[in-house]
Amino acid sequence: MDVALSFPVLVGLIAVALAFDFLNGLHDAANSIATIVSTRVLRPQYAVAWAAFFNFIAFLFFGLHVANTLGTGIIDAAAIDARVVFGALMGAILWNLITWGLGIPSSSSHALVGGLVGAGMAKAGVSSIVWHGLLPTTAAIVASPVIGFLLALMMVLALSWLFLRSTPFAVDRTFQRLQFISASLYSLGHGGNDAQKTMGIIAVLLYSQGYLGGEFHVPFWVVISCQVAMAAGTLLGGWRIVKTMGSKITRLTPMQGFCAETGGALTLFGATWLGIPVSTTHTITGAIIGVGAARKLSAVRWSVANNIVVAWIVTIPASAIIAALFYWLSGLF
Repeated sequence: MDVALSFPVLVGLIAVALAFDFLNGLHDAANSIATIVSTRVLRPQYAVAWAAFFNFIAFLFFGLHVANTLGTGIIDAAAIDARVVFGALMGAILWNLITWGLGIPSSSSHALVGGLVGAGMAKAGVSSIVWHGLLPTTAAIVASPVIGFLLALMMVLALSWLFLRSTPFAVDRTFQRLQFISASLYSLGHGGNDAQKTMGIIAVLLYSQGYLGGEFHVPFWVVISCQVAMAAGTLLGGWRIVKTMGSKITRLTPMQGFCAETGGALTLFGATWLGIPVSTTHTITGAIIGVGAARKLSAVRWSVANNIVVAWIVTIPASAIIAALFYWLSGLF
């Protein structure tokens, strides 16, 4: 057991974790609302309120498998202390701020994973890594957008054939209504997967300080606090990234928006139930590209998609380096 923290320092670290969760909601709000805003089904201010509500109630529908993965399945829980948690959070927060300022929809999830890896290795070396948890998570960098792409592509092709004899006006009217359902499902998936990552960080911090009675679990107050923080961040929205997700990659019709959201939601549901912390950003981007490519390949602005892929590749190493620096800096105080 590492040196016990004073109560104010512990509270301060929990506050930093909740600040990350808030920023996660702010940064990833675009993932939940970009399609429903770009198809003009809801105005932005109503869309963020809609997404925030379903973000908050997500804990009622999912277990805490992702929280357990983040708490004990990336870095050995015995190697995690306050400095590791601080470094991980600062690495994730700073990388989120950098990409948010540039309008790049990078992954908050993988920034946090990279932060944990960087700070954990700075303390205990490569031996601290839990490979059976880290490898599926990194594999999901590729798998989640591919699955989202394929599901959305198949759905839009099937629905285009099904509504072949309908007028464009009738199709748009039908899917404008259905997008309320698909956007709700995606926001549930977002809240269910992303908020659990911060739950895992706070829980392992409490575990390292002996507050969980010797057995790792996620207290209910941690669950509620993280859901509230994420919902509050979503309410403020991330308008720069909304523009990228909603219109710069491809133009969306209501039917395409429905397919992108539903394909993304199904991907998130599966990952959450399996306990894999995937990126909501990766997932919805793959789905949006899928519906654009179903129309024609030239409908997708591949240069924008390429820039996003570059951000995906560098997120884990960049946040890991920042986290390691903050781990070492924290030792000076």
